[in-house]
Amino acid sequence: MFRSRRRSVETEQLLRVMVFNRLCDPRSKLGVLQWLQSVSFPKVTMEDVSHTQLLRAMDDWVDLESKACDVIARLMRPLIDTDLSVVFYDVTTIAVAGESELANDIRAHGRSKHDRIERQFALGLVQTAEGLPIAYEIFKGNVAEVSTLLPMVERVLERFDIKRVVLVADRGLLSMDNLEALRKIRLPGDRALEFILAVPARRYAEFAPIIETMGAGASGDWVREDCWRAGPDEPALRLVISHNDAAAREVTAQRRDRIQALEDDAQRWATKLDAQDEGTRSRGRKLSDSGAKARFYHAVVEAHLSSIIQVDLKGDRFTWDINQAVLTRHETLDGKLVLLTNVDDLAAAEIVERYKSLADIERGFRVLKSEIEIGPVFHRLPERIRAHAGICFLALVLHRVMRMRLRNASEALSPATSLELLRRIQHHRISLNGTRVVRGLSKINDLQGRVLRALGVPTPDINSIDRQLELGL
Repeated sequence: MFRSRRRSVETEQLLRVMVFNRLCDPRSKLGVLQWLQSVSFPKVTMEDVSHTQLLRAMDDWVDLESKACDVIARLMRPLIDTDLSVVFYDVTTIAVAGESELANDIRAHGRSKHDRIERQFALGLVQTAEGLPIAYEIFKGNVAEVSTLLPMVERVLERFDIKRVVLVADRGLLSMDNLEALRKIRLPGDRALEFILAVPARRYAEFAPIIETMGAGASGDWVREDCWRAGPDEPALRLVISHNDAAAREVTAQRRDRIQALEDDAQRWATKLDAQDEGTRSRGRKLSDSGAKARFYHAVVEAHLSSIIQVDLKGDRFTWDINQAVLTRHETLDGKLVLLTNVDDLAAAEIVERYKSLADIERGFRVLKSEIEIGPVFHRLPERIRAHAGICFLALVLHRVMRMRLRNASEALSPATSLELLRRIQHHRISLNGTRVVRGLSKINDLQGRVLRALGVPTPDINSIDRQLELGL
């Protein structure tokens, strides 16, 4: 695919270098050149590679990205169940550096997943129930998550010959517009796309009456379901509700503790105001009712409790009240997971388990950000940012394939630990006085040997390594 490009080193080899560097020892593109000084890479030597060549290889990837992803999809098809494939989709944000503005720039200021406003781009990722990433896309940093879903679904259906798809997506991707658009998607054989979507917590109040009815008389953990319609003429969906009693108790206790702490502060200020009215002087600045109201209201808003603790901002005196009806409603919703689905042949408990598997894609994002170090990104051009994301995606695919092989071999090691173990295997060639060459290979211990066998990698020996180096393989 890349061989028509005239390079002293094939683009494919340069991309492979950058992908393995991301997997093993993430560095900048300049850092890759330093990394090559300490490793032996097939068909690549340090003298053959420059920073400019690495950047040109990234440009080649962007030019042929669609074809390359089609090839990768063909290689992964045997690992995907085409009769019933549960795919998980989520979006994360990646921080970028620089303040310059470019045409078609994908860098934009938006609210990150760390709840900060920063310059970033968004990365959408699709993976299978087994944790294998199968598609990615980058979006502008201020894009609404709901608008990213349909393009990704269509891309998966285009590249993978899947007879039945069950899409599992997080709370940020649920909207009435999305529901309508998802219903219109048709699979081969005029089959509907099936989905499992979580209801955002901010919309739980809409379902409060149903939740109260379904939870009546229940104790401990439970899973129940009912029917729900977006409108009178809309088709019915299954509304599945799961209750985690331990989580509910913990959330309720934490909220009550925050309310009590705020009330203690308010009571202290009210006592000080009453003492001032009686002529009692105290240390510190004099407190006013309007100042106490503003200070307390700000604290309540910061604690996200303004619907429960209601501060009287219009009155002359500093007063507040606890809305017991709202507090009770919040406690009724604690520990609940609310799901909407059109999947008919899975039990309610299975629907919940499928959704909870979405946590694995969050682990994939953590791998991208911590072990593969996708960000912050210092590239400026949109094409280079896209290529960087593609390289990191390929590294994540290798990371997950490693995890699958280690699990299949019953090895309780993570890919990161395995790579650290294999990094200790070193090959040395020392020339003495320009004549005699001394060769050496680290002793491979039992654990390293097990990792190599689990990954399907031949155990290295000094003679085979030397032959590969001599032949430039």
